[in-house]
Amino acid sequence: MVFANSEQSQLQAERQNVRQYVASIEQANWALKTSNALQCELSHSIPNFGEVSFVSQSGKELNLLFALKMTRLPDDYGLAKVLSVPPAWRAGEQAKAIADFALLKQFDGDLAKKEAWTLLTELEQGFSPTFYFADWHSPFDQIAAAVSPVHFDGPYQKFNQCMASLLRYSFEDIAMTVLNYQSNSDELTRESAARLKQIAEYLKHDKNIASVRIDTYTDSYGGRWINEELSRKRAQTLKTFFVEAGVDESLIDTEGLGEKRHVAPNDTPRGRGVNRRAVIQLAHL
Repeated sequence: MVFANSEQSQLQAERQNVRQYVASIEQANWALKTSNALQCELSHSIPNFGEVSFVSQSGKELNLLFALKMTRLPDDYGLAKVLSVPPAWRAGEQAKAIADFALLKQFDGDLAKKEAWTLLTELEQGFSPTFYFADWHSPFDQIAAAVSPVHFDGPYQKFNQCMASLLRYSFEDIAMTVLNYQSNSDELTRESAARLKQIAEYLKHDKNIASVRIDTYTDSYGGRWINEELSRKRAQTLKTFFVEAGVDESLIDTEGLGEKRHVAPNDTPRGRGVNRRAVIQLAHL
């Protein structure tokens, strides 16, 4: 009996040394922080500890990242255990191990796609993903930071809807684009015209373009002066497109290079089609 009492006291002492951070029912607040065709962000605050967020961005494949932003950044390197803790009404059910979470000195942490989806699924079922780690400021304390599932469902549904509406391409996919032209014309080929429409759709949502560089070229058929004029006309048409799409005119540089810098032989229709091109390079702020 003495041993049992001693063991119970030790367990109580250990519990007392665990500092717990979790939002109360009144404090629990999930919000769709960002919702557009380029990014969706679902966030939740943990009082006196920090904020968690789930982020999905436009791209060819559906992606998801979980980020933990701590008010006090780690003062050393370490490892946190991530457990999915059942709600109180599911008495007797064990917590589930989700992942090991790297704590990096003076940096926030994150989890990749698979673990991030798992956390969302656990929250959807009413579980609390909880991070357990040793306090780097005290050798006596352990930290338990829990993500509350309270008020999660509504914002989560909006987050799902946002992800379904993300563009299926990213800035990296359009930052370097080569367009091709019909012969003796500033009209783009059908494929290139469709590509330009994609760029226009992207620019509706991204206002952080730092610069646009447009270089246009022709094949070697026709006079050199005529080709230089044609390439300048193509460049001006593209510049007008970007201005109408919302890019500041002062950020756009163009150059019509005519027959210069061929990338394919000009003695075949296919080669000439490749040389009739515009190279567009976008840069971000």
